[in-house]
Amino acid sequence: MLNIIWVIMIFTGIASGLLMGRTKEVSDAFLESCVNAVELSITMLGAMCLWSGMMKVAQKAGLVDGLAKLLRGVFKFLFPGIPKGHAANGAIAMSISADLMGLGNAATPLGIIAMKELSKINGNSPTASNAMVMFAVVNAACIQLIPATVLIIRQQAGSASPTSIIPTVWIASLASLISGIAAAKLLEKRYRDPAYGLKRTASIW
Repeated sequence: MLNIIWVIMIFTGIASGLLMGRTKEVSDAFLESCVNAVELSITMLGAMCLWSGMMKVAQKAGLVDGLAKLLRGVFKFLFPGIPKGHAANGAIAMSISADLMGLGNAATPLGIIAMKELSKINGNSPTASNAMVMFAVVNAACIQLIPATVLIIRQQAGSASPTSIIPTVWIASLASLISGIAAAKLLEKRYRDPAYGLKRTASIW
């Protein structure tokens, strides 16, 4: 469905530009988008290589397992279907840690790695499991202790106090995180997890 929406938006934009006689702008936008796409791909490739390597180093050093153990209680509630000691636990822990520190460039590739591990548990099914949905919710609404990107933008924009928004960011992200987790837990009761063939019965509390 999302692909259809994107196609409609793209062709509507192109048709509107051509009908309004803005062929040059449409052509320039095509070329600029191609350049941006290549730059983004190269940037993401570098980030993926870097943080995938860091993930392997952390695994060998035992840091990933240690972090996963610290968060075991939280993971048991949020992701009850993940087997104990599975690589997904460490990948999720690393991704959430990167989010907490506001390291967006690190969180994205680590999140992809975590989702791949969850997909393996799900048998690479085209239908997302409860754990995959929950991870998407937590990853999207994760609390950032240091919202580095926003602080940099505010500083560049000439803000007198770039860090003044931090408490507001904490409150807003905490509210969205709690709401997302509650909604996911409520809805997963009606959803049969393809990875296990069982209905979740865990309470949201």
